[in-house]
Amino acid sequence: MASSSSPSSTSIDRVTFRTRVLARHFDQSDLNPPHSLQSSVCLSYSPPELSEGFEFNIHEMRKLIDGHNLGDRDWLFGLMKQSKLFCPRERGGRVFVSPDYNQSMEQQREMTMRRVFYLLERGVFQGFLTGKGPEAELRKLAFFEVLAIFDHSLGIKIGVHFMLWGGAIQFFGTKHHHEKWLRDTEEYVVKGCFAMTELGHGSNVRGIETVATYDSRNGEFVINTPCESAQKYWIGGAANHATHTVVFSQLNMNGSNQGVHAFIVQIRDGNGNICQNVRIADCGHKIGLNGVDNGRIWFDNVRVPRENLLNSVADVSLDGQYVSEIKDPDQRFAAFLAPLTSGRVNIAATAVYISKVSLAIAIRYSLTRRAFSVTPKGPEVLLLDYPSHQRRLLPLLAKTYAMSFAALYLKTIYVKRTPDSNKTIHIISSALKATLTWHNMRTLQECREACGGQGLLTENLIGHLKGEYDVQSTFEGDNNVLMQQVSKALLAEYVAAKKKNRAFSGLGLEHMNKSCPIIPSEFTSSTLRSIQLQIDAFCLRERDLLSRFASEVSEHQARGQSKEYAFFMSYQLAEDLGKAFSERTIFQTFIEAEAVLPSGSLKNVLGLLRSMYALISLEEDASFLRYGYLSPDNAASVRKEVTRLCSELRPHALALVTSFGIPDAFLGPIAYNWIEANSWSSVEH
Repeated sequence: MASSSSPSSTSIDRVTFRTRVLARHFDQSDLNPPHSLQSSVCLSYSPPELSEGFEFNIHEMRKLIDGHNLGDRDWLFGLMKQSKLFCPRERGGRVFVSPDYNQSMEQQREMTMRRVFYLLERGVFQGFLTGKGPEAELRKLAFFEVLAIFDHSLGIKIGVHFMLWGGAIQFFGTKHHHEKWLRDTEEYVVKGCFAMTELGHGSNVRGIETVATYDSRNGEFVINTPCESAQKYWIGGAANHATHTVVFSQLNMNGSNQGVHAFIVQIRDGNGNICQNVRIADCGHKIGLNGVDNGRIWFDNVRVPRENLLNSVADVSLDGQYVSEIKDPDQRFAAFLAPLTSGRVNIAATAVYISKVSLAIAIRYSLTRRAFSVTPKGPEVLLLDYPSHQRRLLPLLAKTYAMSFAALYLKTIYVKRTPDSNKTIHIISSALKATLTWHNMRTLQECREACGGQGLLTENLIGHLKGEYDVQSTFEGDNNVLMQQVSKALLAEYVAAKKKNRAFSGLGLEHMNKSCPIIPSEFTSSTLRSIQLQIDAFCLRERDLLSRFASEVSEHQARGQSKEYAFFMSYQLAEDLGKAFSERTIFQTFIEAEAVLPSGSLKNVLGLLRSMYALISLEEDASFLRYGYLSPDNAASVRKEVTRLCSELRPHALALVTSFGIPDAFLGPIAYNWIEANSWSSVEH
């Protein structure tokens, strides 16, 4: 039996140990080896392209999901890479471009404006307002998507000027407005902004408090901010650069309120001085978009000529007579919301591209970053080879593909719009704007976490993009309010069809004319992957929720409650219905895109993505269990099938994000050689 150490010998050992530690501490001779650090057993970066094959044509896939203006997009990407205004920097042997977020708010704003003029001088905005037809509009939308990939502030600054200010003149103005303002706007002779939102009223545009009164003696409108809650708020461009704005105001005619109308008002002169009787203040620093100069505006008896009323919807004669071909005030008000539709289309589309950026970065990183091993002394495992990591990212990848098709569909119906289709476009754009921006924020958060600490670095983009794009959930319509509008519109269609005993037509509701789908009691893998089962599940949920929503609203009204109160009290069903409509619409655009492809590898991988989108939608929405569309056993089968689909999509992950067509320079350094990008040699000494 071995004897234990005595207390005294233990104390001596400790003293000896501490003496050696201190001796090594004071002996600095080994701290500066003659040679630089070598990495013989350290981790090394291996490009995922060396081990990940492409089983389908990535160029054909890009054509499919981008849909239009691929050459124009690549030209604009190249234009930005050429200039130091876009802050090129070398990291890990590659050049990346992104804004310098270390700059102050004031510096970011001025840099945004310098970039605007750089693009202007190179013809980027040519035809943005004077071009005619769907091709010109699709080119403009493609450019907005590319600009948003570089910097949200740049996209918003240009979007406010062209989409909102310029769009208001296009939609609300008549020939003399177009001739006077559109070309000057396109060439930035005037810099426009859009003054609709107020401190006290955002989504409720009807309630805005700014007042315009007509002075028939002088043939002028007098615009006033009657109280602090009526100050115009969040007006992009107002704080520093805008010379003119479209002001939305209640129109007071001889003591009678004619509702919301739009007026052109100059707020600065050519030298940048604020005009008389106009007051402007800065909104201040924000969690994102600090390259946009959001401002607040007050009007104190500001006089504008009668011709500055944008009069396509209504006009005022020289002697003060109010004239409009639209007699119904509700329809007249609806006509004033037209520019917001273009904004929602643009927001929905750009949200998808930011989801693509975050997924491209996170998935490329997960194909080169390793962690832990599954066997003793075995190699560490790639992050994307963990089923849990696949579960985090690949369903979001499938959703992003599905939403790419939905955004492309939305853009197509928008640029081909007719007066008869405006209502449909309003409903679909509201639904998709909400759904696609919510998806973007969820994707950014998951990708940020999936990149660990590297996701926190601003240069790796994902974490910073969360702050930049958070605003999409509330501007151009609060997402929750938009979804309630969608449900109200669906209810109106339902009530009209039932009342007139006519078939459903439009908004994809034709499935309501067929017999109710029946979901099988047991699922197999092939059943779950069939298009018929998937579309039946989406349609069953939508038709049942629409019926439930109509019944609940009707019950409230039968108890003597107002229609609006009935809507408020039925908000949970309204939210469920809005989601059901959006997801069914997205799914239909997916199967339509898939249907036109010939058999082959491209169609096969799209089939996997389509099934993933359908099944993850079934799994994530509690409505399928809440209302009994799926049994608990079926829900468990769906969950298992999603896991199988993750493993089948894993070999295609790199090809799928490469198909996005986003140049290396517009991703973060961790998407490529993150070891070299963080090496000592890369540090600026």
